[in-house]
Amino acid sequence: QVQLVESGGGLVQPGGSLRLSCAASVSVLSFSTMGWYRQAPGKQRELVAAITGGGVTNYADSVKGRFTISRDNDKNTVYLQMNDLKPEDTAVYYCNAAKIFLTGRRTDYWGQGTQVTVSS
Repeated sequence: QVQLVESGGGLVQPGGSLRLSCAASVSVLSFSTMGWYRQAPGKQRELVAAITGGGVTNYADSVKGRFTISRDNDKNTVYLQMNDLKPEDTAVYYCNAAKIFLTGRRTDYWGQGTQVTVSS
């Protein structure tokens, strides 16, 4: 049973920083990719950042240069360092882990979500 447990959300002023953590119950290297998604009220869930098993990263245009995704294989944890936060970053952030098989089938696992609120 795969479990993803997020932590690190909270309330921060504009321009501030937060670091989100996602601890997996299994080796992070067992996933094809891991990432962070977010969902603001009334909006669809969107990809924020992702990292592949090989360490390749990609980011949403809105967070490039401000957010950094990283992975600690020994701790089975993925991080999202968020700097220069803006009010529009306010959302529930979800950790995602995906296994993508040769057939193209994809299995997704999700954390419970952590609230990030950017407000003065």
